[in-house]
Amino acid sequence: MFERDDLQQFSFENTAVRGALVRLDASYRAVLEKYSYPPVLQELLGEAMAAAALLAGSLKFEGSLTLQIQDAGDVSLFVAQCTHHHQLRAMARFNPDAQLSKPFLFEKGQLAISLDNEQTGARYQGIVPVAQQTLAQSIDTYFTQSEQVPTRIWLAADGQMAAGLFLQALPVDEFKRQQAVLEWEHLEYLTQTITEAELLNLSFTDILYRLYHAEPVRLHEPTPVSFRCTCSRERIEQTLRALGHEEVESILQEQGSVSVDCDFCRHHYHFDAVDAAQLFVDPSTIYVPGEKKT
Repeated sequence: MFERDDLQQFSFENTAVRGALVRLDASYRAVLEKYSYPPVLQELLGEAMAAAALLAGSLKFEGSLTLQIQDAGDVSLFVAQCTHHHQLRAMARFNPDAQLSKPFLFEKGQLAISLDNEQTGARYQGIVPVAQQTLAQSIDTYFTQSEQVPTRIWLAADGQMAAGLFLQALPVDEFKRQQAVLEWEHLEYLTQTITEAELLNLSFTDILYRLYHAEPVRLHEPTPVSFRCTCSRERIEQTLRALGHEEVESILQEQGSVSVDCDFCRHHYHFDAVDAAQLFVDPSTIYVPGEKKT
């Protein structure tokens, strides 16, 4: 079976290494349909979505993982996000007049990988330079510098399909470390023979057999992946409140209303003068007929 919008995690029996495969179809195209991205950005968005899905698959809490690149060049902002429910969204801001090309799309950018825990409100973020590297190379660098966990990722996208392969060593005690290093080096050597064409066109079973036919691989239950934007009117209202009454009032005086478009799904939110005024009303001062004041 050819998997679409699925995350397939796997592990190696008696070996402290885990992995995952992902392939995105409808979820990837849903992002591309929201905006007319040039081909090079279509491919990079697919790679970033595949990477976010692979990395979020290892989350041990309820929350989200965000890949974000900020750059002073023609692509100023690039974001892909995946939640613990395996829901994806992505977007990019770029100069439409620029001639964008790979492999080194970013000039002086930085890659930030953020983990947001919904239960505790805690955020962890690691940052590495992205200039003169592919996205996969930048993520490998992040794990080498920030996490210090042996990790490799392979990504592919062609504007129709996106896919990725993730391999990571697991912690072991001191007595098993030397053997674990040898096992990691062996499996990494086998995995780095994967090609973009194989990631995009072979079934997960065929990929695993081609790479590890002599290794005992255990498959976990596959997980569906989907596109979903988490924007809402309530969240936009919170953002406007954070701007402050004076700032919102100045927008009203200049434009007559406040309009906000979600960068991810292009949903339009409109606030007229009455809507905007309600944002800054203290709920405790609102009188409801029939209720006794306390």
